[in-house]
Amino acid sequence: MIKIENVEKYFGNTKVLSNISLEISKGEIYAIVGHSGAGKSTLLRCINGLESYSAGSIQVQNHEVDQLQSSGLREFRKNIGMIFQHFSLMQRKTVYENVVVPMEIWKYPSESCQQKALDLLELVGLLDKKDAYPKELSGGQKQRVAIARALTLEPDILLSDEATSALDPATTNSILQLLEKINHTLGITIVLVTHEMDVVKTIAHKATLLSHGEIIATGSVEDLFLHPTQQMREFLGEKETLPTAGINIRLIFPRSSTDEPIVATMARAVDVDFSIAWGKLEKIRNGVIGSLVINVEEKDYQQIANYLNKQSVQWEVL
Repeated sequence: MIKIENVEKYFGNTKVLSNISLEISKGEIYAIVGHSGAGKSTLLRCINGLESYSAGSIQVQNHEVDQLQSSGLREFRKNIGMIFQHFSLMQRKTVYENVVVPMEIWKYPSESCQQKALDLLELVGLLDKKDAYPKELSGGQKQRVAIARALTLEPDILLSDEATSALDPATTNSILQLLEKINHTLGITIVLVTHEMDVVKTIAHKATLLSHGEIIATGSVEDLFLHPTQQMREFLGEKETLPTAGINIRLIFPRSSTDEPIVATMARAVDVDFSIAWGKLEKIRNGVIGSLVINVEEKDYQQIANYLNKQSVQWEVL
């Protein structure tokens, strides 16, 4: 659905995107993650044609974005909804009137506008607020209105630019649950720009991490957290303090094996002393993954390795 190849972007002489390549499939929730200044919002704006790119290719539903002319670009954007950090609601219009605006601009029949707006307000849980004004709403409610408005033209793609960063944790979670519901029930592809790893872990299927305009990691969210690169560890601010003597072995637990007593079973089976040096569990969407570092003496390494291989446990030497 979205294919980005070797994209570069300059602002003047400053390169803000460098050799960006990624692919987003239909129906995915895909996160583009990075700290402030990483280039993630710029990349999002390139996807919907709000920014041009200096080199490379961005194809969205087989359209090369930079080659679209004004009329074609307008039609193209009709199929892409967008929500922002600060909601961008019109303060003098009611909730209902805010949602109807895109359909009025596209001159939809008034009766279909009304029904569509009410259906979407029911979807986002705000039908009872249809006559309220933005100043009467909480931050989470404002974002729900913005989401409903973004869905009025029935887009295939929804772009979210830091849509939860101005919200408290409980409200953020409710908005993420809503986005997941929209993805599941309407089949809409969602692209999230965020600096919050909890957002990624909660709903994203895949993610790309950007740092200073370059990709430092990309793949399924589960794989990224199970097999983090050194750059990703630095990005997350993680630091493992491990023993310098002996051999450190990382045991990797995908969501299918976190409930299995692998370490206790191994301790009994091999009858070898080892210490636990470091461990971590992560809740990823609807499951739990993790890793555990054990330290063994060199003389016991081969016995441990043989056991892990026979049990088909994922592991690596650090």
